[in-house]
Amino acid sequence: MNGVHDMGGMHGMGLIQKEKNELALHETWEWRVFALRRAMGAWGKWNIDVTRHEVELVPPADYLRMGYSERQFAAFLVLLAKTGFITPEELEAGKPAPGYRVARPALTVEKAAALIAKGVPTSREVPVSPRFQSGRRVRARNIHPVGHTRLPRYARGKLGVIDRDHGVFVFPDTNAHYLGEKPQHVYSVRFAARELWGEQASQKDSVYLNLWDDYLDPG
Repeated sequence: MNGVHDMGGMHGMGLIQKEKNELALHETWEWRVFALRRAMGAWGKWNIDVTRHEVELVPPADYLRMGYSERQFAAFLVLLAKTGFITPEELEAGKPAPGYRVARPALTVEKAAALIAKGVPTSREVPVSPRFQSGRRVRARNIHPVGHTRLPRYARGKLGVIDRDHGVFVFPDTNAHYLGEKPQHVYSVRFAARELWGEQASQKDSVYLNLWDDYLDPG
């Protein structure tokens, strides 16, 4: 979808401030948010692409005001309500309703370490033929979906070259909306910087994007 989250190539966002020896998360509450999201994700009510899309739905003014963990937490609360784990009234009050039942956790302390180590793999061992081979010229499709996509706006309609085939992965555009995994090949596609940014870009620079079959047409 087109939204404030897709800020790659946008003007007016300022320089990226690189932090020396940057931590993955800075505050204790951020680790708690991470733990809560993993613990509730173990119930299997949503997938990683659903969570990504929910973050994209955070109102633009809030999205720009919030940090990473704040956006994740805001989207997490919405998911809890959408999937029936909590009611809107409980969310508003910040405490459980009278007479609530405690559900047995899907993720125990004993299982937690294994889940964290495993992560959320989206590669699939299924017999799907690739549409393109290394060295093939391709054009990223100029699409403007209303739902989730991993094709950034700055690359849409641009010509690139297949650098390598990463194998078969879940297609996020359908997975985010519970429409099936639709596994397909993902390629590293090289785009010349001038193709993306124009003549002001260096002739020596390139950008590599990981793109699914459904994002590409022959160039």
